[in-house]
Amino acid sequence: MKHDPLELVVQDIAEEMAQALDRGRVADYIPDLASVSSDHFGIAIVDMEGRSFVAGDAQMQFSVQSITKVFALTMALGAVGDGLWKRVGREPSGSAFNSIVQLEWEQGIPRNPFINAGAIVVSDILLASHEPSAVIAEFLRFMRMLTGDDTIVIDEQVARSECETGNRNVALASYMRAFGNIHHPVEKTLGVYFNQCSLSMNCHQLALAGRFLMAGGINPDTGLSVVTPGRARRILALMMTCGHYDGSGEFAFRVGLPGKSGVGGGILAIVPHVASIAVWSPGLNERGNSQLGTLALERLVQRTGWSVFEPN
Repeated sequence: MKHDPLELVVQDIAEEMAQALDRGRVADYIPDLASVSSDHFGIAIVDMEGRSFVAGDAQMQFSVQSITKVFALTMALGAVGDGLWKRVGREPSGSAFNSIVQLEWEQGIPRNPFINAGAIVVSDILLASHEPSAVIAEFLRFMRMLTGDDTIVIDEQVARSECETGNRNVALASYMRAFGNIHHPVEKTLGVYFNQCSLSMNCHQLALAGRFLMAGGINPDTGLSVVTPGRARRILALMMTCGHYDGSGEFAFRVGLPGKSGVGGGILAIVPHVASIAVWSPGLNERGNSQLGTLALERLVQRTGWSVFEPN
């Protein structure tokens, strides 16, 4: 099957998204996200040959939010290995990303590392008796290494906004601490979590950050291993089954790629051994995932045949 050149595909998709009428609703429970216009759309693709294809608002910075959970999980697995799975599960939640109900049934063990409770446990693992500032500095170094870009920063205003409005996350952390699954003071663990989620990137930077998952765990810039090939496959499996909260099945059905969304409107999607893709549009669907980002990725796999379920 002959496919269109990628530069044409991304331009066409950006033009289609510019004309879309149903753009979803921006997240309004974090004040600094509520003010972002839903008119924006960006897409960036970086392939195995190192070529980049961008269109729309691909160079505009946005709050990465929960997409950072992929990278925090990568760091935590590097720190404690498979011992992490004693504190966090690997199953889809079937519930909202900030639900507290399942924690009572499951004795304070979150279903997976991509719901808020699971990511808070991952932050607690990264803390490892260090100060939150040191952990965030290490997280920033990791992201800059993955992208080869030293300009990536934490948006401190968004971090303050999350801290001021994150009562549900305080409840999740406190509840898990009562079960012994949060080992550090709640405020320190959440200090790591809120700052991590407040990372500011653009689509091109985010696509660059995902390349190690595209390349079987290798950083294409250095040729060095970020994770083993087996661990990269497991992270991708979790992205496929859990990366869009209780909308993960719908995303797999429509797009057919491992992906991770964030309420800032971004989605990171990986085509193993082919491409790393980032899309951004702030308006969210009813499951809290980017409305146009999901549609754009669906159009992309239709044009390229990149779904992991596509016959070779």
